[in-house]
Amino acid sequence: RASLQEALDLLDQPVPEHASRLPFEPLRFDETIALKDVCFRYGSQAPWVLQGINLTIRKGSRIGIEGPTGCGKSTLSDIIMGLLQPTTGALEVDGERVTQDNQRAWQARIAHVPQALFLADTSIEENIAFGVPSDLIDHDRVRTAAVLAQISDLIETWPGGYRTLVGERGVRMSGGQRQRIGIARALYKNADVIILDEATAALDHETEKKVTQSIEAIGDDVTVIVIAHHRGSLDACDEIVTLKDGRVEAVSVSVAG
Repeated sequence: RASLQEALDLLDQPVPEHASRLPFEPLRFDETIALKDVCFRYGSQAPWVLQGINLTIRKGSRIGIEGPTGCGKSTLSDIIMGLLQPTTGALEVDGERVTQDNQRAWQARIAHVPQALFLADTSIEENIAFGVPSDLIDHDRVRTAAVLAQISDLIETWPGGYRTLVGERGVRMSGGQRQRIGIARALYKNADVIILDEATAALDHETEKKVTQSIEAIGDDVTVIVIAHHRGSLDACDEIVTLKDGRVEAVSVSVAG
């Protein structure tokens, strides 16, 4: 009963004003994402999760964000994605501040690849073109995305090819294959920013290497942000941002990148 009540309370929340607005143009992004003196906490009496974050991310760059559990990595990525508004400071894209009024226009530019990727019990191509009606899927675009995600060769060895069913929650696929499907999904969306949030944390070294190769194959016009616990997961990055206790401790050039 308690769990049911929590679900009912969630459903009773008011619908945000922007949910009924007409379709919008994606926010312009040609140069930089900038976090300016960003601080964040989850309530007026809660401790600060982020303090004085100043960071500039150039379009087309590969940025790694590392640090121990609880240092603020996921909160920082949520702010970059417009899921959270800074308590103080600002997130700016090409000099335009991201607010509740334009956050959906910014989110239209972003694709998120989480550690636990959701796969529907349907075909490979329907999972890559996620949310697109089956009769409107661009098959050439699906294959191009799969090639860039370094998974097309594998898919094309299966008898059903791109129409192969993945099974409930992708049970017929390995962890690395699921993550590469997630990257292909992001590329099908034509996202300008791809955020991989601990996307390789549960993978073995060889599988993680294959996912890293997928990241390296993404076009130079796509900005990639990789969130990870340890530096070994950030081999595809140009720069690595180290967080500690909610602050940027260091920004270093990746030797591998």
